[in-house]
Amino acid sequence: MYGPNAMHRPGRAAVGVLLTLALVLASTAAPAAQTLDRIVAVVNEDVILESELEAELNRVRQRMQSQNRRPPPRDALVNQVMDQLIMERLQLAQAERMGITVDDNTLNAAVRRIAQQNNMNLQQFRRAVTRQGMDFARFREDLRRDIRLQRLRQQQVQQRVDISSRDIEEFLESRAGRADDTEFRVSHILVSVPGTAEPEAIDEARSRAEELMQRLREGDEKFARVAAEVSDAEDALEGGDLGWRQAGELPSMFQDQVLNLSPGELAGPIRSSSGFHIVKLEDTRAADPEIVEQTRARHILIRPNEVVSDADARVRLEDLRNRIQQGESFAELARAHSDDQGTASEGGDLGWTSPGELDPDFQEAMDQLAPGEVSQPFRTRFGWHIVQVEERREHDSTQERRRARAAQQLRQRRSEETVQSWLQQLRDDAYVDVRLDQ
Repeated sequence: MYGPNAMHRPGRAAVGVLLTLALVLASTAAPAAQTLDRIVAVVNEDVILESELEAELNRVRQRMQSQNRRPPPRDALVNQVMDQLIMERLQLAQAERMGITVDDNTLNAAVRRIAQQNNMNLQQFRRAVTRQGMDFARFREDLRRDIRLQRLRQQQVQQRVDISSRDIEEFLESRAGRADDTEFRVSHILVSVPGTAEPEAIDEARSRAEELMQRLREGDEKFARVAAEVSDAEDALEGGDLGWRQAGELPSMFQDQVLNLSPGELAGPIRSSSGFHIVKLEDTRAADPEIVEQTRARHILIRPNEVVSDADARVRLEDLRNRIQQGESFAELARAHSDDQGTASEGGDLGWTSPGELDPDFQEAMDQLAPGEVSQPFRTRFGWHIVQVEERREHDSTQERRRARAAQQLRQRRSEETVQSWLQQLRDDAYVDVRLDQ
């Protein structure tokens, strides 16, 4: 991630439903008994209490210890955790303004998925959480918060990210596109620069980044420890680790530099809209062979407008779904009712599609269906849908596989950069008063 204003990988305030049990338990441990509280930060109209900060510090320490990583000095850790809490509050306030909620049915499904991922049924999972000394109701509410923030970020991405055929062609012809058989393990440090920074502040940040670069080149310190201590990125406490990525998934601001590095080498400082980056190529490996699972599906789209409300669209689709369940033809109903002019005449047929070709929300809903199953109504940026999966197949056409992978990589990278820019603006526009020294 790229700073207090940056992209957010799965973690405390991201995709909670993808966490393993160990990480979930580490990130939701109950805080110890609190003494007299005080305000340690004001964030617009909200506050952060000292008890909240200490509880999160404890959770972060536990997580780092479980990963055999030594936490940075307390002052550095406090600053990092405070930044994370501030950005979480800003995002939750934005979700509230946008009316983004997570109902109990969605939350229950997410809990069941986490239990299944840990090879437990719901009762076993609940007992496992309770054995760790945690309140299961609090665990659920933490998960609800994470899903809510995930949805907020998805909405920001959906409004701004679109991958065209031309984008894919240009990428496949680029150096990164030709390196799609290699994966890169990259770590980074960010010295952030606010979007409204004066030239003197920019020069100061550049000098700080240059000093860090010199410190890393001349010293024996581990990159991960320095990142955890000084980086302004959201992934600082993970040692700046971006994980294994294909070339097209590398952030565009330092993609070319990474492709020129050998494992163990550094590059930087590299200027971006967020500040100055230092990157290290940890390692490379051959990408695993990939067989694309394609899906053939039909859908019916109802677009809300001045006459048709969201509620009306959903009710209409529920009625159509009931008729399909009672034996009516999905294709005939799509021809008669779908607002998607491109597919209505074909009975809603989307043809064979590969991952990354469809809207992410549509793809997610479709991926949860078994062949023959019809979804419940769901919303994307295009309107309300129901979708029926007809069949799936594994497809190994080299060119199509490269195009599908390119679309996924481009969407991943642009999504992260879009969230980065949005979070930067969210932080720049906020009133934040940190009172740690008071």
